Amino acid sequence: MPMVFSSAAFLFLFMPIALAGYFLCTTIKAKNEWLLAASLLFYAWGEPVYVVLMIVSIALNWSVALAIDHRQTPGQRRALLACLVAADVAIIGFFKYQGFLAHTVNAIAGAPIMADLQLPLPIGISFYTLQALSYAVDVYRGKVRAQHDIVVLGMYIACFPQLIAGPIIRYADISEQIANRRASMDGFADGMRLFIVGLAKKVLLANVVAMLATDMLSRGGPAVGAVGAWAGLLAYTFQIYFDFGGYSDMAIGLGRMLGFTYKRNFNYPYISTSAREFWRRWHISLSGFFRDYVYIPLGGNRVSTPRWVVNMLVVWSITGLWHGAAWNFVLWGAYWGALLVGERLLWGDIVDQLPRIIGHLYAIVAFLFGWSVFWIEDPVTLLGFWQAMVGGFGATGTSTMWELGVWEYAPVFIVCCIASTPLVPWLRLRLLRWAVADDCPSEQPLWDMRKLESDELCRLDIPAQCPPSRARALAIVGVVADIALLALLAISAAAVVWGSFNPFIYFRF
Repeated sequence: MPMVFSSAAFLFLFMPIALAGYFLCTTIKAKNEWLLAASLLFYAWGEPVYVVLMIVSIALNWSVALAIDHRQTPGQRRALLACLVAADVAIIGFFKYQGFLAHTVNAIAGAPIMADLQLPLPIGISFYTLQALSYAVDVYRGKVRAQHDIVVLGMYIACFPQLIAGPIIRYADISEQIANRRASMDGFADGMRLFIVGLAKKVLLANVVAMLATDMLSRGGPAVGAVGAWAGLLAYTFQIYFDFGGYSDMAIGLGRMLGFTYKRNFNYPYISTSAREFWRRWHISLSGFFRDYVYIPLGGNRVSTPRWVVNMLVVWSITGLWHGAAWNFVLWGAYWGALLVGERLLWGDIVDQLPRIIGHLYAIVAFLFGWSVFWIEDPVTLLGFWQAMVGGFGATGTSTMWELGVWEYAPVFIVCCIASTPLVPWLRLRLLRWAVADDCPSEQPLWDMRKLESDELCRLDIPAQCPPSRARALAIVGVVADIALLALLAISAAAVVWGSFNPFIYFRF
């Protein structure tokens, strides 16, 4: 089992030692070396054999990128990049998709002509491979120079905050920070605040609703009926967001503690009013990677309409397959690709003109249906759940309302709904405008919560033009907020120690 941020081993052992050792280092070089060593140990905790595979990947991408940087002729550079991309894809393909390919080939042939090696999936291989690929491609494109120090590149690829579940960090975005970052008390405090928020999302929200989702899925549609099927799907919808989004918050917060500034990975996707908006807000680093390194090289939207449709379906099929070695993930990717194509060519203008509430309901239906395909791998089980959702097995199936126990999760569902909106940034903006007596129209209307970014951390800076009385009020609010976060940390830590249900959903990524 890999070491995850929401484990006692990480919170009470690894994290304090890693941070203490990091800040005892007095030079950037020493800090980078310490981070690489700590990150390899972090990975080896759950993958003692596959840590060698990651080291091989680091060495491969480091050496070939150097060769690309030193070659002058375009043909040599293209050949080297093609070989590197093929090697990286072969590595991830062998370890992640060998069993899937064997099952597919054997099913088509009707005979066991290909052996399933049943290889354990190296945790995080998809994330660190994409980071390595983005670095090599950017070297080829001339966006960055090749890194001569393998320790520095190894630290970038293996850095433990984003190693096993992202976000996908591009070397071009943090190359300057790698060489010249400065950790500060303010940055550390901001990072800790965001880490606490992410930890609470994971252990107090995602882990709780995951119990209901797992229960409803294990029983099946005929047993749980419409109430259980809808409740289970809603629970999974919140689980995957607060689990993945919370983990990203923790990763970004840890990076901030270390002096790095990582870009946001989620921006309240569940308030979207279209499929296009949803994917501008969900897993932003992955969407950006496939856009810049797959979609645009295929021609993007600078091609004929039929070719653009093919490009979209190819990109989204790959995106789906990236999430897991099963046909339901391919179907999930193709579903989103088809939906985005439809919005672009057919009904997108209509959606844009709908009242916001109608557009929001449309987006909710879109991602709920998508999560049902993503969640359930077996087609028979999936059809049973869809049948249950439309009342095919009655309200509760073969269970009673009491046996389903759905009503017990009503309070956490309410909290999840509120936490899925940018309410806190909205309140923060209102408070800051009150503090400076700003009655002027804003470029970000307060009523339009969709336009509020989630980049704001939990710190409440006091504007210089703030009157003394209101500055004191802001200071009090800031102290109260920090006390609330400390209480949230204590509750979350207690849940980690005493809780037994802490699913890790990234094993297939």
